[in-house]
Formats: sequence, C-alpha cells, structure tokens
Amino acid sequence: MIEATCMDTGDTTGTDESRAVDATGAHGVTGTGTGPAGGHEAVARAVDAAAVEAAIREAVAAEVVPRFRQLADDEVVQKNGPHDLVTTADRLAEERLTVSLTALLPGSVVVGEEAVHADPTVLDALSGDAPVWIVDPVDGTRQFVHGDPGFATLVALAHRGEVLSSWTYAPALDLMAVAHRGRGARLNGAPLRSGSPAAGAVLEVAISHFDFTTDEEKRVLAALETEGYAPRPCGSAGLEYLAVAEGRLDGLAFSWENAWDHAAGLLLVQEAGGASGTVAGTPFRISGGNALPFAAARDAGTARRILGLLAAAN
Repeated sequence: MIEATCMDTGDTTGTDESRAVDATGAHGVTGTGTGPAGGHEAVARAVDAAAVEAAIREAVAAEVVPRFRQLADDEVVQKNGPHDLVTTADRLAEERLTVSLTALLPGSVVVGEEAVHADPTVLDALSGDAPVWIVDPVDGTRQFVHGDPGFATLVALAHRGEVLSSWTYAPALDLMAVAHRGRGARLNGAPLRSGSPAAGAVLEVAISHFDFTTDEEKRVLAALETEGYAPRPCGSAGLEYLAVAEGRLDGLAFSWENAWDHAAGLLLVQEAGGASGTVAGTPFRISGGNALPFAAARDAGTARRILGLLAAAN
C-alpha cells in the first residue's frame, strides 16, 4: 500500500504519536500535526508571530506592490529559461526579509529562492541546527510579471527539518494565511478547515505545469488523467496549497521539491486538516532528496488515492 506521511520531523521524539496508523498497521497519511518537540518548542516560543506578519507585509508593501503592473523591461530577467523569471521585486523583497526576519530571531538564517540561485550551498542550512526562514519573495513570478493577481509571498520557519510556522501572503488578493504546527491554520484571522470531497465527486487536482516538467514527469502525472479525476496545470504553488486548505481544490501533485515553494503550503494544508506524502511512502523532507512526485490533499484518503495512481505509473 501507499504510505503517505507528512513532513519529516527531523528528530526521533514522538514518532509513534506523530504518524497515524491505519487498520492494516501501516503508517498512513497524517491528518493533523503534533506540537513541536524539544528544541522546536524553544524556537517557536522565541518568535513573535505578529511581528513576522508585519515584517512580511512591510517588505511586500515596499518592494512588491509598487512594481505590480509597473515593471520596467530591465526589471525582468530570465534565470533558466523563458518561463523561469526573476524580477527586481523578487530580489529586493528577499533582501529586505532576510534582514528583518533574522533580526526577529537572533541566530536564525534565511534560505531564499534568489539566494540559492546565486549560491546553491545556501541550501545546506536546511540540514543544520540553526532555525531557518524559508522565503519565496514572489511565488508565481510569471503571474506577477503578466499583471495577474495570483502571486504570493511565502515564508516558513523551520528547525532541524521540521516546519513550525508558515505565512502565505497574496497582497493583490488581500489574503494572509498563517499556520502554526499543532495550533491550526487561519485565513485573514478565520479558522481554515479543508474538509473532504463529497462521496463520488470528481477530484480536482492541480499538477506541475507542463512548462516546467520533463517528458518522464509528464508521463507519470498523466496517470491522473483518468475517470474520477480532473487534473489541471498549477499556478502559484502557494496559492494552490491555500486552495486545498480552504477545500476549494481537492489535491496537488508536484514533480519538483524546492523548499521555498512547498514548506509554507504543506504546513498550511496539514494544519487545516489535510495530508501529504511521497510516492515512496516516506515523509516529504524540506532538505530535499524526496521520491517524486509527491502529493497533498484535503484529507488522508484523497492523498492515498492520488499517490496510488502516481506510484503505479512511477
């Protein structure tokens, strides 16, 4: 069977409590989070969540919002191809967040998308002992460049491989989603619950956009093009995770593992009552090296169904 557990905790404490066990005795998809353990608690207590939210809003207001639909030609460049774009807003927002977030938690470090692009060794911090802020300054840069409001700024706080808190901010849509491990998820202050799809309903699943997938990845993801499923290319990963947490989208299937795209959303879905897992039956690790593709869904049963099809095609 498919084992689908949520993100790796990064330590060995509380293992039996943090993984659900199904009727066959195998570890199943976890549906809710457990509180941070050991050193995680100290890190979580040291952070002023309201101050983090304020820092995110301030950085976005200063560097992102003024450039929305106002980008000059020289403020947009390609990184790895015509679909992989970076803007001045990405760079400056990440720089500003790096300063403000590390000031809020002395001793912490930042793993940001643009910093990693400039120096891949920055990723090593995800496997270290220091608390890590994982930052995607503009998730959905292509949408941002084209004047589409479907973009977001994603921030997650992790410690020893476990994501403790996350913030998903979509300024053009006036949405702020926040999750804290073991304490639930909220959207604009209201509790988020993902719920479950109606019995017999066609499952709507967002998948890796074909502009960013190999032929082999397309072949595996095509397993979802079957009766009872309605796959479509994803937009901003952060906003797709939010849609799952809200119960507006049934699931996700992604073939890439960049921590800045997934860390915030995976915790958001988990704390809203959803679940996630990889095709190998191992937890998703923010430090990388995951079996791909992986999936997240509104509930454990839906996650298993999606992963079952993907694993069979893998």
